[in-house]
Amino acid sequence: MSYPLPLRRGRLVAATAVLACALVLAGCAGSDPQPPSSAAQSDAAGDLLSTHDLAGLDTAEVIERLDTLPLAERPTDLLASVQPDAVVLTDDQDRETWLPMPTDEVYISVAPYREQTHECHFHSLTTCVGELGNETVQVVLTDADGDVLIDETRETYDNGFVGLWVPRDLEGTLTIEHDGRTGTVPVATMDADDPTCLTGLRLT
Repeated sequence: MSYPLPLRRGRLVAATAVLACALVLAGCAGSDPQPPSSAAQSDAAGDLLSTHDLAGLDTAEVIERLDTLPLAERPTDLLASVQPDAVVLTDDQDRETWLPMPTDEVYISVAPYREQTHECHFHSLTTCVGELGNETVQVVLTDADGDVLIDETRETYDNGFVGLWVPRDLEGTLTIEHDGRTGTVPVATMDADDPTCLTGLRLT
């Protein structure tokens, strides 16, 4: 993947939702970032990545590392908000950096559920938790014309989500089947404020 700069400017709308669930769910946390604009901020960004063992990784590698972490190993001092144009990382020292998304793909995460879910807009790689962790699911993504873009068996991460790289400028439908139950949600990657966190897919 290539990440051309400058990052295309889209209105990044962050949504913070931390909902306490009595059973198995935790909330997602977003951020309200501003792009780094000085050498000092650039140095702080480099320090942030080094502190959290992310230095030298590209956007896809950072997403993969954080989204697939076992819950017990998640950092408590780092937020990573997945937005259509960038991953925005902030930590407890008020350091921030942006990692640009590819121009042709967007990362979305879906948490299928049976009984409980939570509201979410931009997926948080370090705080979002879904109901069905480490479960085998069948994932099918179709576009507006009905063409199948993804049809594969996946395992949800320990956080209960399945992460997918999907084409930019897509309007489609995502269907997940698990243990005889099926759910469907719309998917859109047309705009800079389209959701990357899909928590409304109920398995029935």
